[in-house]
Amino acid sequence: MTSLKTKDEIEVMGTGGKMLAEVLEEVLNHASPGVSELELDQLAEKLILEKGAEPGFKKVEGYKHAICISTNDVVVHGVPTEYKLKSGDVVGIDCGIYYKGFYTDAAHTVRVKSSKLKVQSYDEIDKFLQTGEKAMWKGIRAANFGNRVGHISKAIQSIVEGQGYSVVRNLIGHGVGKSLHEDPEVPGFLDMPISRTPLLREGMTIAIEVIYNMGKSEVVYSNSDGWTIKTKDGSLSGLFERTIAIVKEVPIVLTDIA
Repeated sequence: MTSLKTKDEIEVMGTGGKMLAEVLEEVLNHASPGVSELELDQLAEKLILEKGAEPGFKKVEGYKHAICISTNDVVVHGVPTEYKLKSGDVVGIDCGIYYKGFYTDAAHTVRVKSSKLKVQSYDEIDKFLQTGEKAMWKGIRAANFGNRVGHISKAIQSIVEGQGYSVVRNLIGHGVGKSLHEDPEVPGFLDMPISRTPLLREGMTIAIEVIYNMGKSEVVYSNSDGWTIKTKDGSLSGLFERTIAIVKEVPIVLTDIA
């Protein structure tokens, strides 16, 4: 059942979401050559605790980290390791905060750049990442009161596949609030008539996710950690996510990274 939030509850989520956006932005800024995935995880947890919140992902049974990290061909749920980032790596940081009884969730993907490089030419990887972010914002703009989840799905799919990339089919966005994962499911693709998808109602809070690959859409569990999912063909993957609230005006982005 979809959980509808009151105005006061959305305000609490907005406070937590602002904290999350600040944490995620700082962690992304530290994603530089020579920094390990575990160092980024430790930084995220430190920042979250300093703000008086809790790492949302550590409340998931069996998961021991504040972030999931997706480096290069990792799609989602990547467990931080001792791997040290290199210039040119594509790194997605997914993070959640639990604050005053509510979760918010956000993710962003960047390209690791060396401070020694003053100018870097635009290439296919930059195009790939810009496409994912553009698809996310188009999905958010489609999340208007009275529309349906299918409008979000169609918007994301049209941008991603329009550039020749693949939307991952078995990993999707979701409702979020008192639980990290709530109804409704919010796919980044449309596989049924829009009229059959859930109606966007006032008070819904959802995490819109663009989960996509440069190559084919198939994914695999990559190792024995039980979490990390990679692209089956070894191609690069990208992840962009924001938590939003559905209101009668335009949707409110609760985790708006500057």
